[in-house]
Amino acid sequence: MPLHRRTPPLSSLQVPALGACLLSSLLTVSLPAQAEQTAASTRWVSDSLTSFVRSGPTDGYRIVGTLSSGQQVELLGSQGDYSQVRTPNGNAVWIPSRDLQSVPGQAERLPQLEQQVAQLSAELAGIDDNWKARVQGMQETLDSRKALIDDLQATRTKLNAELTSARSQLRDAQAQLGAEQQQVLMRYMVYGGGIAGAGLLLGLILPTLLRVRRKRNDQWI
Repeated sequence: MPLHRRTPPLSSLQVPALGACLLSSLLTVSLPAQAEQTAASTRWVSDSLTSFVRSGPTDGYRIVGTLSSGQQVELLGSQGDYSQVRTPNGNAVWIPSRDLQSVPGQAERLPQLEQQVAQLSAELAGIDDNWKARVQGMQETLDSRKALIDDLQATRTKLNAELTSARSQLRDAQAQLGAEQQQVLMRYMVYGGGIAGAGLLLGLILPTLLRVRRKRNDQWI
């Protein structure tokens, strides 16, 4: 049964640069999940070639068409090095088993990978925005704390200046008080000396006056 000839090999397909770069890193993650979702009888033509298909399970059978890389087929059975598959148009043909794989081709996986890349890029952008917001918040907090520290330092400097001035005034007051106390002490000493001298003088004069008075009284008698 003749098959409709399809597109050239994958090497002529234009694959977006982003998908090609990320294919190797995301392939390991996407292959297991994709393989579990694939029916046991589903196969894909290998990405590396455009495979000729034959009417029988050996190289001796005639070529009846080609299958393009990444094309999905249904596995019907295997014999020797060939596998019988059903093509999308319903034809049953034989293809070398080495040209089949149990996972979708790159062309089919590429949109999914691109979607994953877009999702990861969006998540990365969200993380970046969140981190920028956190950094900005921390910077604002740091600025406010720095301003508070500057205010506290200014207040401390002012209080230190006031304390120094108060100590200076206290020393001046203490010196003035000491001088006044010395003056008061000197006054007390002068007053005390004067009183003591007056008492001594009175003690010397009073007996003399009494003797004189007695003599006068005796003369009148």
